[in-house]
Amino acid sequence: MLYLIGLGLGDAKDITVKGLEAVRRCSRVYLEAYTSVLTVGQEVLEEFYGRKLILADREEVEQEADNILKDADVSDVAFLVVGDPLGATTHSDLILRARALGIPYRVIHNASIMSAVGCCGLQLYKFGETVSIVFWTDTWRPESFFDKVQKNRQSGLHTLCLLDIKVKEQSLENLIRGRKLYEPPRYMTVNQAAQQLLEVVQNQRARGEEPAVTEETLCVGLARVGAEDQKIAAGTLRQMCTVDLGGPLQSLIITGGSLHPLEAEMLSLFSVPETDSGPQSSNGLCT
Repeated sequence: MLYLIGLGLGDAKDITVKGLEAVRRCSRVYLEAYTSVLTVGQEVLEEFYGRKLILADREEVEQEADNILKDADVSDVAFLVVGDPLGATTHSDLILRARALGIPYRVIHNASIMSAVGCCGLQLYKFGETVSIVFWTDTWRPESFFDKVQKNRQSGLHTLCLLDIKVKEQSLENLIRGRKLYEPPRYMTVNQAAQQLLEVVQNQRARGEEPAVTEETLCVGLARVGAEDQKIAAGTLRQMCTVDLGGPLQSLIITGGSLHPLEAEMLSLFSVPETDSGPQSSNGLCT
């Protein structure tokens, strides 16, 4: 049996009882290590789960999945995913590969950022299509995601922006030379995402277009959702450029414009003062 098990968003204890029971009876346990991260390291997880973990990077999951599925038809194998197991299309592909090999599978769900964003007070049924914002480079500065943001805004829907994660990435030079040398991990911040968004807005104006998002559009920055040191800050897109939310992982919400009164009241708990760009703790107190 192949088990795809969600770990939740915070730390080792966020795994469900059902998920933990499955982990402890599996002969091999893989930890997917590239679409998201927890606030604790591998050693902490191993101690709590009582099992050794095998790190599975993007290359192994997407190109060498047969290694993960080996003997899963005669023994139990676990594939652990931060958040919910089906939050990334890569993991659906693993299920399809297992089915093609006649391997049974079971998904054990958990909380993901897709639902946990409700912690800021915005109502989940008022979210539109989710987008990803990637790190720009000197030669690659994609703006296509902004079309979805504009469509959501035009429909009065909020947009959850998932921010880029670079783990075990190779530089172009090392990739060309075939050298297995990797860059240090990088995690996009709300500040970086907001700065790129402002540049997209400016580019649209330069082309004579009227962007649906401006410097004054209300946004929400979130960091380490589900952890004890979770941070939330609500303010303009311009304010998101300087707000300090601390370490990873971070997400950004672009509101749909019109807020329900309860949404507005909840966001007021996390508002960034005009003279301060400090974040709010999840209980609304300044930190």
